Amino acid sequence: MKRYLYLWHRWLGIGLCLFMALWFFSGVVMLYVGYPKLTPREHLSHLPVLSLQDCCVDLSVALAAADPQRAPASIRLSTVAGEPRYLFSYPGRSNVAVDARTGQRVGFTDRDWALAAARQYDPLAAAVYRGPVQEDLWSHSRALDADRPLQRVQLADADGTLLYISGQTGAVVRDARALERGWNLVGAWLHWLYPLRGIGVDGWWSNLLIYLSLTATLMAVLGAVIGVLRWRISKPYRSGSRSPYRGFARWHHIGGLLFGVLAITWIFSGLMSMNPWRIFSSSTPLDTAAYQGGPLQAQAFPISAARALSRFADEGLVARELEWRLVGGEGYLIGHDGGGRTRVLSMVDGQVHNRLPREVLERAAQAILPQGRMLSELLDSYDFYYYARAEQSMLGHLEKRLPVLRVRFDDPQQTWLHLDLYTGEMLGVLDQPKRVSRWLFALLHSWDWLPLLQRRPVWDIWMIVFSVGGLILSVSGVVLGWRRLRK
Repeated sequence: MKRYLYLWHRWLGIGLCLFMALWFFSGVVMLYVGYPKLTPREHLSHLPVLSLQDCCVDLSVALAAADPQRAPASIRLSTVAGEPRYLFSYPGRSNVAVDARTGQRVGFTDRDWALAAARQYDPLAAAVYRGPVQEDLWSHSRALDADRPLQRVQLADADGTLLYISGQTGAVVRDARALERGWNLVGAWLHWLYPLRGIGVDGWWSNLLIYLSLTATLMAVLGAVIGVLRWRISKPYRSGSRSPYRGFARWHHIGGLLFGVLAITWIFSGLMSMNPWRIFSSSTPLDTAAYQGGPLQAQAFPISAARALSRFADEGLVARELEWRLVGGEGYLIGHDGGGRTRVLSMVDGQVHNRLPREVLERAAQAILPQGRMLSELLDSYDFYYYARAEQSMLGHLEKRLPVLRVRFDDPQQTWLHLDLYTGEMLGVLDQPKRVSRWLFALLHSWDWLPLLQRRPVWDIWMIVFSVGGLILSVSGVVLGWRRLRK
């Protein structure tokens, strides 16, 4: 039996230790340099103040121009390529832009519009048009699907920024600085095996990651068992050592004893990040559509955009973007300034508020499960299921403000909602499978544990030391595998 353990571990290791070494090395890079993205704060900081001059046509006119048959999932008023535009998103369809001055739907973004958008992003930098692209190294994210094809513009700024502009709306949707692009070649791009994207195997990419991780987990577990079996506790080997190996084999053996368990948890949690076989997808998810209380229609927003901008200015908020939102059937206009601050203009009383009342969000949430039991609590501090991460991490760019309202339902999946008091947005839906994913992926893979996250650089030291241990384990395995193949 032992012989088969050794053979399985050896031959699986020959094929997989190189992948493990790449994963550990690129994982350390990803601690500090994430995959390029345009964060909400970056987006707002590069927008000019919304102009009141000749703005804006009524929302009903813009909705009719965008799509008279369907209600959008979101509505924003922003400045795109120097012009005010209504921006609409629709589930499963391309985004739509409407000129806020003329009420005409904006067509496909061409070279001139792309350069104008780049000038708005950075008026001081020279811009060079790099052409359209459907998907490339820095635009694999599915979040960009509604904006494809993308137009690329290279800026001659200090950061060597490459901009991606939506082919549907003309808005800048991604920025990728030269430093980000360089580190990502040995970071996220390598970690997620993105070199395999765009070469005809995209349909297999997800399954490839899943089965590589699964096989690597099996290999690491076999290695841990062998490592314990080969370590002599009471009686050393003839050499005086408790390990029978020398050279790289000894490094591999001792490294496995020291870091093997953590290596197993990291590989296994990486497998869990792919939601293999949809084990974290709910069989009966709670339908949260009732929270909005109806479709986004102009009738729910009697106050015009121009009037809203004036009201926000009176309250000290210089808005760069407006967002229309329904909460429990009641209309609200959210004003965003360049620093990420928000104010809420209620269509009910016409007043500007810092936050929505708690009871408004509770009433809207109860509509999701009218006959069910619902409990709510106001979180004034982060906890295991609601916390902030560094901006470069996968979801760290999504702001997690406090306080936040947590709502718990007594449905079969025991669903929780996190509701943003500042905008009314539903920040997250956590049911039982997603809470299990929180343990098996986020905790085990990136150690999202508040005692560590709140005590940096303790978290950094923890992650780097054990990543180096995993790298030693993997590289020594690569050397041993290469020697075996040469024989």
